[in-house]
Amino acid sequence: MNPNGPNLVFLLNKSLTLNQLKQIHAPIITNGLNELQSLLLRQVFHSNFTYSRTIAQYVHQILHNLQNPDDFSWGCAIRFFSLHFQYKTALSLYVQIKRLGLCPTSFAVSSALKACARIVHKVGGISIHAQVHKYGFFGCVYVQTALVDLYSKLGDMETARKVFDGMTEKNVVSWNSILSGYLKAGNMEEAQVVFDEIPNKDVVSWNSMVSGYARIGNMDKAFFLFQQMPERSSASWNAMISGFADCGRMESAQSIFDSMPLRNKVSWIAMISGYSKCGNVESARQVFDQMSEKDVLSFNAMIACYAQNSQPKDALELFNQILKREVNIQPNEMTLASVISASSQLGDLKFGLWIETYMSKDGIELDDHLATALLDLYTKCGDIERAYKLFHGLKKRDVVAYSAMILGCGINGKAVDATKMFEEMVSTQICPNSITYTGLLTAYNHAGLVEEGYRCFNSMNDHGVVPSGDHYGIMVDLLGRAGQFDKALELIRSMPMQPQAGVWGALLLACSLHNNVELGEIAAQNCFKLEPDKSGYYALLANIYASAERWDDARRLRKVMEKKGFTKIPGCSWMQSI
Repeated sequence: MNPNGPNLVFLLNKSLTLNQLKQIHAPIITNGLNELQSLLLRQVFHSNFTYSRTIAQYVHQILHNLQNPDDFSWGCAIRFFSLHFQYKTALSLYVQIKRLGLCPTSFAVSSALKACARIVHKVGGISIHAQVHKYGFFGCVYVQTALVDLYSKLGDMETARKVFDGMTEKNVVSWNSILSGYLKAGNMEEAQVVFDEIPNKDVVSWNSMVSGYARIGNMDKAFFLFQQMPERSSASWNAMISGFADCGRMESAQSIFDSMPLRNKVSWIAMISGYSKCGNVESARQVFDQMSEKDVLSFNAMIACYAQNSQPKDALELFNQILKREVNIQPNEMTLASVISASSQLGDLKFGLWIETYMSKDGIELDDHLATALLDLYTKCGDIERAYKLFHGLKKRDVVAYSAMILGCGINGKAVDATKMFEEMVSTQICPNSITYTGLLTAYNHAGLVEEGYRCFNSMNDHGVVPSGDHYGIMVDLLGRAGQFDKALELIRSMPMQPQAGVWGALLLACSLHNNVELGEIAAQNCFKLEPDKSGYYALLANIYASAERWDDARRLRKVMEKKGFTKIPGCSWMQSI
C-alpha cells in the first residue's frame, strides 16, 4: 500500500497494536504528514492497550513533537493519564497547556480537577476552579460535577453544596458526588436527604448508602436498603458481607455470602478477614480452601489471620507454600509484614535476617511499614541495636513505630531509653495509644520502678487512653514484685472491668516470689475459676505451700494436677541468637 495521506488515515481508523501504530508513525514522519500525528495520538487513546510505562513514554514523545499542538490532543492526553491513575502527570500536562497558549477543553479541565481530588491537591484544585469561569465552563455538567467531587473529597462540603446547588443541569454522577461527600464526612442524616432526592438512582447511589450505614455499624438499615435495591452489583453484596463481618455477625455475613449469585476475590477475602477478626481461624481456613483460584491477596489474608490469632507456625507454613515454584505467586510487602509478625511471636531472629536478604534480592523496597515490622521482631529477639538502626532510618515515625521501640526497650531492660523515646514521641505531637503504654509500663516493671509506673498508669487518661486489663496486669505484677500486696489487691478491686486470669496470675506469681500464702490462695482460687485447665497456677500455689512447709497442701495439689492429667512443661526460650 502506498503510504500516502488517505491510505494512512484509512489504516489509523482500524484497530491496531502498538507496534502497528509505530510502523504507521514512521511514514508519517518521513513523508512530512505532520497533521496525521494528532490522529495517531487519538488512536492510542482509544485503543484497548494495557497501560504501561512504554505507552506513557510513547504518548509523551508524540505529544511534545507535534508541529502544531492543538488543545484537543492535549486535552485527550490529560484525560488519558487521569483515567489511568497518573494524576501528577495529568496535572503536569495541564500546566503545560497554559504555557503553550492553548485553551483547555472541558475534558482537560474535568480530568485535571479529578486528579486534584484524588491526590488531595487543594491549591491546584482551587486554582483550576478559578479558571472554570475564565474559560466559560460554568455550564458544563462534567466540569461542575468534577468540582463537586473535588470539594467533597477535600471535606469542604459547604463549597461542594454551593457548586452543586448552582448547577443548571445535574446527572446521576453529580448526585452521587455530593452524596459521597456527605457519607465521607459521616453526615448520614444529610446523606439520606440527598439520596431520597436523587431522581434516577443507579447502583452506585444504592451502594453508597448501603456502605455508609454498614460503615457506622447500622446493619439493620443497611440490610433494609439492600433488600430494596432494584439492581445489585458485586459491590452491593460485598458491602453487606464486610459490614456484618466488622460487627462480628459472621452468621449473617455467611448467609449473604452463600446467597451471592457471583462471588469475586473481594467476597472471599472479606469472609476470611471477618472470621479472622472473630478469632475463628478454622472457619477462615475453610473459606480459603474453598477458593478455586488463589492469588497473593488471598494468601495474605490467610497468613495475616494466622499471625493475628497467635498461630505463627501455621502462618510461616503457608508462606512456605507461596515460595514453591509450582504455586507461582510473588509475595508482596503485605505478605512479608505478616510473616515478620509471625516470626516475632516465635522470636526467630534468623528469619528476619533472611527476609532482609530476600527483599534485597527480589527488589522489594524496605518501606516504613516493613521496617517497623522488622524492628518489632529485632527488639523481641533482643537485637535492640539493629532495631535502633531501622527506627532512625524511617522516613516517617508514627505511633506504631514508637510503640514498637518503647516496648522493645522495655522488654530489654532499657527503662531510661523507653522514657526518652516516649517523651520524644509526645513532643513531636504523636499521641500515644494503648500499646505505647503497655511498652512503657513493661519498661518500668522490668526495672522495678514503682513510682514511675504509678505516674505512667495515672497519666493514661491525659492522652485519652483507657487502661485495659493488660495494663492492670502489668501494674499488679510491678506492685506484687515490690512486695506491695495491699496496693496490688486494692488496684484489682478498683478495676472497672472483671479482672482477667492474667491479673490474678500476676498477683499469684508475686506471692510465690514472696511466699505470701494467704494472698496466694485468693489469687489461685480466682485463677482456677477463670482458667481451670492451666497447670501453671496449680504448680505456683503448690510451690508456695512447699516454701511455707505446708507439705500436706502441696501434696494435695500435686494429686489434683495428676488427676487432671497435667504434666510439668520443661522450661524453654523462644529467643534465638544469630
